[in-house]
Amino acid sequence: MHQPQTFQPEVVYQQSSGGQHTLPQVLAAPSRYIQGAGVLDHLGTYLGLVPARRVALLITAGGERREGVRIKRSLEAAGIDSRVVIFGGECSYAEIDKAVVEIKIQQFSADCLVAVGGGKCLDAGKSIAYRLGIPMVSCPSLASNDAPCSGLSVIYTPAGVTELLEFFPQNPVLVVVDTQVVAEAPVRYLVSGMGDALATWYEARTCIENPAGRSMLAARPTLAAAALGELCAKTLYADGVAAVAAVRAQQVTVALEHVVEANTLLSGIGFESGGLAGAHAVAQGLTVLPQLHATYLHGEMVAIGLLTQLVLESKLDEAARVAEFCAAVGLPAHYGHLSLKVSDTEDLMAAMVGATAMAFLQNEPFPVTPASLFAAAVAADSLGRGVVGRVGDEAYQRLHQPVAR
Repeated sequence: MHQPQTFQPEVVYQQSSGGQHTLPQVLAAPSRYIQGAGVLDHLGTYLGLVPARRVALLITAGGERREGVRIKRSLEAAGIDSRVVIFGGECSYAEIDKAVVEIKIQQFSADCLVAVGGGKCLDAGKSIAYRLGIPMVSCPSLASNDAPCSGLSVIYTPAGVTELLEFFPQNPVLVVVDTQVVAEAPVRYLVSGMGDALATWYEARTCIENPAGRSMLAARPTLAAAALGELCAKTLYADGVAAVAAVRAQQVTVALEHVVEANTLLSGIGFESGGLAGAHAVAQGLTVLPQLHATYLHGEMVAIGLLTQLVLESKLDEAARVAEFCAAVGLPAHYGHLSLKVSDTEDLMAAMVGATAMAFLQNEPFPVTPASLFAAAVAADSLGRGVVGRVGDEAYQRLHQPVAR
């Protein structure tokens, strides 16, 4: 059931001329993006932009307890009928199929799916909406990754290991980000989102500099995507530490608004239309280790993947700057922060083998093997430990217990 005809960007966007294939530049983005404190209270009004009258609401049980009353109140005030579908936590085909069946058997004829939650809930929502043939609305309750704006989903096995990427012909029609909700969430999620977002510029740059590089749309990166990615990194460097302080105080500040936009909108458009490379390949490879995907967040693994990518590319000064930023906000700055010792060669090599299976690793401008990636990981670990030895890692230790190895 879970395999409808899939959307293939490489087929849609590849143009043929005289027997030669040329790659166009393509930009993808949500139709509307709305961010601010308290905007979730006006969700019903915003859904008039879709327009939607009968909504399937995908949300976790915890999310329904926290936000369900205000969402239902807003929908009812706008005259929108809704049915709740509880998301079980994993963006797997088993979970997706279950939700599709549940919505269909209700005979509700939903004309829109609204997903409220973290990245996996939103990714599952895109896949469910695609199967139902209805538009999807993202309402992230965290700024922990760049899933809300993209037109693709990372599909995992029920055990949490990366299985594949699923692409859709349309991005979410509406993204609504309540920054007060983000401010009241655990700060570790915001920090993880910074790890995911920081990689956006460096990976897009790699794709741009490599003439054979492709974005997630199987096209060449646009200047707009590159500019958004670069702005994303500049924003995090400028406001990341202050945004962490704001969430610790559960206050919505200008710095927090900036970082939420960077984590969600700038990174979301930037990675999809700019492209991925080594950072995300390593992050996805690390999910083959059960102790990691059960304990650490996606953006935390992307952060260490970014360090590894920059070392792989021999950009050591930039790697040091990234490691210093990671230490300042609480992201992993070396593999020990992910409870991995580089001397555990079997585990680390398994992760690097998994990373080389990721198609977007081919955006690196040279061939990458498990051995070369392993060597880069060892060197990145050493560099990160050197930075931590110089500036400390109190921010990381404050977020993680017990102390990492």
